Amino acid sequence: MRLRHSLYLAGTLLLGSITGCGEGVEPESSPETPSVEAPAGEQLGTAESAASTTGITSHFRTWLSANGYDSYDFARADLSGGSYGGKASSTDTVVNQPVIFIHGNSDKAIGTGTAGQTGWTASVDYFLSKGYKTSELYATTWGPASATMSAYQYHSKANVMKVRKFIEAVLKYTGASKVDIVTHSMGVTLTRKAILGGTANDSADGGDYNVGSPLTGSVDTFVGIAGANLGLTSCYQTGPTTPTCGSTNGLYPGYLYFGFVTGRSAYLNNLMSTSGYEGTYRYTIYSTADEVIGYGGIVYGDYTSRIPGQTGEKVYSAYPYGHFNSKDLTADVQYNMVRNHTIP
Repeated sequence: MRLRHSLYLAGTLLLGSITGCGEGVEPESSPETPSVEAPAGEQLGTAESAASTTGITSHFRTWLSANGYDSYDFARADLSGGSYGGKASSTDTVVNQPVIFIHGNSDKAIGTGTAGQTGWTASVDYFLSKGYKTSELYATTWGPASATMSAYQYHSKANVMKVRKFIEAVLKYTGASKVDIVTHSMGVTLTRKAILGGTANDSADGGDYNVGSPLTGSVDTFVGIAGANLGLTSCYQTGPTTPTCGSTNGLYPGYLYFGFVTGRSAYLNNLMSTSGYEGTYRYTIYSTADEVIGYGGIVYGDYTSRIPGQTGEKVYSAYPYGHFNSKDLTADVQYNMVRNHTIP
């Protein structure tokens, strides 16, 4: 299968074509031998159990406004499927530990059938089928949800802080002591910094800033799906010439110098400076047949989708599990990691 690049060079998408933290079009059926592992998730038969694309509930909107979150625009009413979650009313009780879903570059909270924008529809549907309620499942859209803008997305102050404040808001709104967080692609690395906290720098947005104190104690299970934690080899090929592949806040993997990796993105190096901070349980899901990351998922000898200090991983090796289906076809795996702290 032809390797696709995750920046649209000359007007096409960078992180949705060949590099690894964006959303593109899932490849059509191929003659490759399918993995022996069956696709995850269940087909739901009733509209009542399907994820709504109408956005967060009015109760959650009112609470966000009353608590100073208007500037973050978590509702994303400009998009169909721009957000999800919230109580139906003040009497709606939160029983299950809330789950927060963070999407990747150019994707959005809930999919609406647009190519490359499947969102978390399959996962939310599955969790609903297992007894979760809308008041226990949350998602927002952190980027422009547009392939034409994908090359300009990076680990910016705006993106990091939107994810951070969304986690804080869900914790406060639900009254939960801990949440579970499921992430995909660039959402993995954005969320890891949001949890890690500490200082950061965005020269395009005021320079130095502070994300806040670590949220480690507030996260039970963290799931990172098809992330690029060591960067993307395709960014090495193009060089740090775009925001997405930037050497400061992008996914630039650095280069080998006498057997050592040097020049990796300062943002990624910060994430690698310590381990175990993403939550009590830390899992990854990825495929060595990832058509976006490519190279068997390897960046300079290591699997880029692994998280240092992870609790465990689920690895696929063949079609239909690629960059996007490792999210869309693994709802039951995500559920078991979150709910049971097991890997099916």
